[in-house]
Amino acid sequence: MNNRERVKAILHYESADQLPVVHFGFWPETPMKWYEEGHLTKEEGESGYEGCFSMNQKLGFDFDWFSTFFYHGSIWPEFDREVLETMPDGSMKVMNAYGVVELEKPGAGSIPMEIEHTLTDRASWEEHYLPRLQFSEERILQSAVMNPDDGTFKLFSEGGLDVLKDESREQHYGLYCGSLMGDIRNWLGVTELSYLQVDDEELMEEIVNTVADLAYRNTEYILGTGAKFDFAHFWEDMCFKNGPLVSPAFFKEQVGPHYKRITELVNRHGIDIVSVDCDGWIDSLLPIWLENGVNTMFPIEVGTWDASIAPWRSTYGRELRGVGGMNKTVFAKDRAAIDREIERMKPLVELGGFIPCPDHRIAPDAEWDNVRYYCDRMREEFQTK
Repeated sequence: MNNRERVKAILHYESADQLPVVHFGFWPETPMKWYEEGHLTKEEGESGYEGCFSMNQKLGFDFDWFSTFFYHGSIWPEFDREVLETMPDGSMKVMNAYGVVELEKPGAGSIPMEIEHTLTDRASWEEHYLPRLQFSEERILQSAVMNPDDGTFKLFSEGGLDVLKDESREQHYGLYCGSLMGDIRNWLGVTELSYLQVDDEELMEEIVNTVADLAYRNTEYILGTGAKFDFAHFWEDMCFKNGPLVSPAFFKEQVGPHYKRITELVNRHGIDIVSVDCDGWIDSLLPIWLENGVNTMFPIEVGTWDASIAPWRSTYGRELRGVGGMNKTVFAKDRAAIDREIERMKPLVELGGFIPCPDHRIAPDAEWDNVRYYCDRMREEFQTK
């Protein structure tokens, strides 16, 4: 079996000869550390969190679950990055690609503090965002497509999707279908997102509808080319450690129907595995995704709340699948910790419909030899004896 066949079998509760060894990329600092330690070439070290084909081979991973055709699906063109002010300690106030002013601190690897937002009301929406959220073929034509079998890239406009029309490919590859709420959260910030739902319901609904319509049209256009994808994928990141950053009632009423519309579209094109990337404690939003066609939760962050597919499966049954749920912090410990984590995941794998994956991007404290050991052990433990 190849990896496409293995993933399809596992997520449909069928037998496979081997559990794919999957990851979710790396913090940008992680490959650079490994380069400085002599494990990677400079090119590989500079590849950032996306990693590269050769790095997967060196570590022992089969692929990155986020291996998807990712195009210009959000605001486009993006805002120009602009340094607005530099402080004595070297910190900078910077306008980012979303039109948000952030505080960037030297050497900090965490998410920057948000200071100010361009999107605040209808006037700023209509001037700066609405024009950037219109469909055009150029959004897709100017995007690069990865050949999942060799890691090379080619522009869509130069025939990049042709490789995805060849059913003989061996690697799993998906179609990114957009973000229906997470991008909006990025533009507004959590506080303003909360206020806008009450202060201007009409504008909030228009923003959601505009974003969702663009996601639908992008997805429809790409599927219309005849390219074949193994799964569809959304990104949200609408939860924190204590629960969702948006009211579940609002999410169900305003966002749920758009998910349904897009998942029905991909289903008509033969795609029946649909995953969503949402960090945090997702339990309140999970049933909304599930009832609207999203059937695979990712990355199932273990976190301080011990997220696991097991209680979800007990509640929602076999329609719910999962990818993730592996506590990546063991990469900074030792082999014994890795062995314990693998043992913890064995009964989860036995449930079926579940593929372990580090529960977020691999952090810079991860030891190269530990990650390699994990890949080797996973391959040894989860193969047909």
